[in-house]
Amino acid sequence: MPEIINMPRLSDTMEEGTVAKWFKKVGDSIKEGDILAEIETDKATMEFEAFYEGELLHIGVNEGETAPVDSLLAIIGDKNENISNYVAKSTSKIDIDKQPINDKANPLDSPSIDQFNAEVINMPRLSDTMEEGIVASWNKKVGDVVKEGDILAEIETDKATMDFESFYSGHLIYIGVKEGESALVDSILAIIGDKNTDVDQLLKSLESDKIIDKKNELEAPLEIQKDINEASKIEDIKKESFTPTLIPANARVIASPLAKKMAIERGITLSTVSGSGDNGRIIKRDIENFNSNNALSNKNITPSGKESLVEFANSQMRKTIAKRLSQSKFSAPHYYLGVEFDMDNLISFRSQHNHVTESKISFNDLIIKATGKALKAHPEVNSRWYDDKIIHHNHVHIGVAVAVDEGLVVPVVKFADEKSLSQIGELVKDFASRAKEKKLTPTEMDGSTFTISNLGMYGISEFTSIINQPNSAILSVGAIIQKPIVKDGKIVIGNTLKLTLACDHRTVDGATGSFFLKTLRNFIENPVSILL
Repeated sequence: MPEIINMPRLSDTMEEGTVAKWFKKVGDSIKEGDILAEIETDKATMEFEAFYEGELLHIGVNEGETAPVDSLLAIIGDKNENISNYVAKSTSKIDIDKQPINDKANPLDSPSIDQFNAEVINMPRLSDTMEEGIVASWNKKVGDVVKEGDILAEIETDKATMDFESFYSGHLIYIGVKEGESALVDSILAIIGDKNTDVDQLLKSLESDKIIDKKNELEAPLEIQKDINEASKIEDIKKESFTPTLIPANARVIASPLAKKMAIERGITLSTVSGSGDNGRIIKRDIENFNSNNALSNKNITPSGKESLVEFANSQMRKTIAKRLSQSKFSAPHYYLGVEFDMDNLISFRSQHNHVTESKISFNDLIIKATGKALKAHPEVNSRWYDDKIIHHNHVHIGVAVAVDEGLVVPVVKFADEKSLSQIGELVKDFASRAKEKKLTPTEMDGSTFTISNLGMYGISEFTSIINQPNSAILSVGAIIQKPIVKDGKIVIGNTLKLTLACDHRTVDGATGSFFLKTLRNFIENPVSILL
């Protein structure tokens, strides 16, 4: 099925965009992260990258042409895929949009939005797949002076958490989405204007404008009304799909993501914890200082015989993880190969390396380097499946799974086989640090050809992972375990490591995966060869 790319809303005021330049032409191969075009908005000219891979099958807006937000920009899919229906639907929609609609609605008593000295800021669409955003934090509060270019908030999308800056100057007079809450694209995010603006009257005016728009829809010709009704149904479904289910207000628990994670790890029910943060928000120190003996009396909760639960709205990241892993698990035929490596030589090698150099490396850095070299020797594992072909990547871009409060992200060590151990170590440390602050960019998480997931630091000796598509395999790394082993016919105490390679059987056969692991064993058990 082809991927439809619509004109994105790259600023909160953008209503249409002009394609300044195309970097790809119809028939070109597209990789995730490739720059497709330069799009000129009402604010600036910005590069627009692809979030899909395939062939560019159709360009809907030529260079120099202008198109409304959400109109067809391009189509990416498999070679020779039939897209005539998608192009026809797009053309039909444009024809409908051009038809006149009766705009003689009676004015309501409320004043028009134009009479207020204020600018309404809507939730922006910060990626072409974004349907809603979560306000991770506000950098301004109601009443603050805002200058053009000031960072208003951090907005969490389905791709990353991004700074959102103001394009206006004035006072922040209204916040429409609180921290931690989600809202659909184009819903009211904030209002900036004169500090003496009657905000209540302004909000009534905005609501009145919606009513007038609805009346205009009802008076549209029947053939147009049918399309409007269908669009309305789709929007209602979207709203229903993305409205989080909350427990009753008197039972709702407000907690930071870190506090939630710590509570789960310690088996603490958040409803029994008193929050010391803003508005009673439960934060890290509340979990650290939690005393179960006095918690019940503090929260006035019956100690036993009463069922309780705490609900958490799914974050954009959690929804995206769920969607992608489900697609991978149910579309790619997984199978698993398990091995156990002797780690004594690698432990000695790392100790000597860290003793003579200022740049310290971890076992994970060594495994990334060794895996990179093994993949270079076995490009069939460093591959991707298409319905009509298989691609072997000659470059090695290793995704490294990093755990964060709301799930995991996978920043990419590009050209891992070519980087030194020190370079890999510094890069992974930087990724891990910025990942926990949600400061990774989409580009840093795009383009992996293989993935490594390491749970050894949590004491997990062995596990399996779901393939991070479009990769063909993922390597699960456990903890180094000291135990009795047999060497030279004698039982001695040694160090071993278990790894599990999950493979997509469409691209990687059992023998292929086994040969790759054999090469990896040679690098791990003879670490000097990593440097050759």
